[in-house]
Amino acid sequence: MKSAAAWSALALLVLVPAWAAPANYLFLDADDASEHRALLARPDIVGGQIIYPWRQLEPQKDRYDFSKLERDLAVAEGLHKKLFIIIGDRTFSLQWRGLPDYLAADPVYQGGIVYQYNYPGAAFDPKQVANGQVAMQWIPAVRQRFQKLVRALAERFDGRIAGIELGETAVDAHLKDGEKGFTCDGYFDAEMENIAAARKAFHKSDVVLAANFWPCEWNDSRHYMSRAFAYAAANQIAIGGPDIVPFNKAHMKNAYRFLHDYRGRLKLVAMAVQEPTLEYVNPDTGKPFTKEEFVAFGRDYLGVDIIFWAYIAPWLQNSAPAH
Repeated sequence: MKSAAAWSALALLVLVPAWAAPANYLFLDADDASEHRALLARPDIVGGQIIYPWRQLEPQKDRYDFSKLERDLAVAEGLHKKLFIIIGDRTFSLQWRGLPDYLAADPVYQGGIVYQYNYPGAAFDPKQVANGQVAMQWIPAVRQRFQKLVRALAERFDGRIAGIELGETAVDAHLKDGEKGFTCDGYFDAEMENIAAARKAFHKSDVVLAANFWPCEWNDSRHYMSRAFAYAAANQIAIGGPDIVPFNKAHMKNAYRFLHDYRGRLKLVAMAVQEPTLEYVNPDTGKPFTKEEFVAFGRDYLGVDIIFWAYIAPWLQNSAPAH
């Protein structure tokens, strides 16, 4: 028997005309495209999405290395597929060094890098140890370096890649207001300045703002989310995010309700079903959400145009490709 919340959700869905099924892309994390050639070649896969850590793209100050991106793009083009990229300005594991050393070494960047302590949206746990790092984009000197990288990428890849996504808006650095130069408004302004710079640099490829949560805000309490969506709609910026979780309470209080309200008004909506998302359980069935449930919610409630699927998604492993 369905819960009252589920029936209410269904009632909302039936009021919205069904949209075309989202295009299927693969989310390949930071892997080489060549490692997943067989999956990319499937006729029901349009392309892939790969994360490129800032450190990989700029191993030393002003020395760019786009060789991996070129190799991945060559694989995609050879298969007649498209490629979306993510510039990684944060990590979710201390096993990886994703940010250039010069950010922390040069005093002009005021430290440049801080730790993250929880996955964005998770409840605060004072015993939690750091589980990642994030660039201090609220420091103007750091932001200038990031935007210079974006411009360098645009000069070489605009129109060649399908789109570029900047890091998700969520962050959990546990900084008090004013600590290390951080303020809630300063973080929001920095992220919006970065997406504006990307939109100005890229004229042909899509520019994607991964808006899921904003620090210091819940349920648009500071009007960050509403302002971000209004700006995206007015400036041909796509909206993305790392999680499609049908009617998840946290997401419904934040990005999801705006995605629903802005259906048809955004340049593109490109959301992901990443590895952690596959573990979410449908409260009505007691089982992990199925492909059909992810697609139905993404299409009919969020208005999703593209889904970036974790390559370990069961339907990619257990079914023959559609023709």
